[in-house]
Amino acid sequence: MSAWLIYALLSAITAACVAILGKVGLQHLDANTATAIRSIVMAVFLVGVVVVQGKLNLINTFFNDKKALLIIALSGVAGALSWLFYFMAIKEGKVSQVAPIDKLSVVFAVIFAAIIFGEKISFLSAIGVAMIAAGAILVALF
Repeated sequence: MSAWLIYALLSAITAACVAILGKVGLQHLDANTATAIRSIVMAVFLVGVVVVQGKLNLINTFFNDKKALLIIALSGVAGALSWLFYFMAIKEGKVSQVAPIDKLSVVFAVIFAAIIFGEKISFLSAIGVAMIAAGAILVALF
């Protein structure tokens, strides 16, 4: 099995845990405050990972590349907005409905990759993306 596939599956499993743990944790808390606390925990954890890997010195690389720093910063803002909206959604709705709609990000990512990077989408891939969209909608709304 390819490393990317293992990482992708681990990402999916841990993302599912975010939904379940988040829903339990949000029962008596404000969604935005909970997201901020989650972000602090993530930042501390990830800095720890960088330190353990001995890559803390690579941080200067980002500060020297202004364009990369801007793009990574924008990615961080997009991720923060995603978490804010996700936690607000699971606070108000059912995880079994919110999570499938959130996974429409897969559909958007494929479309954006085709537009921005010129990635080719085969006919079968297009059918798969359409099925993901239809499946997410069916699971969430029916």
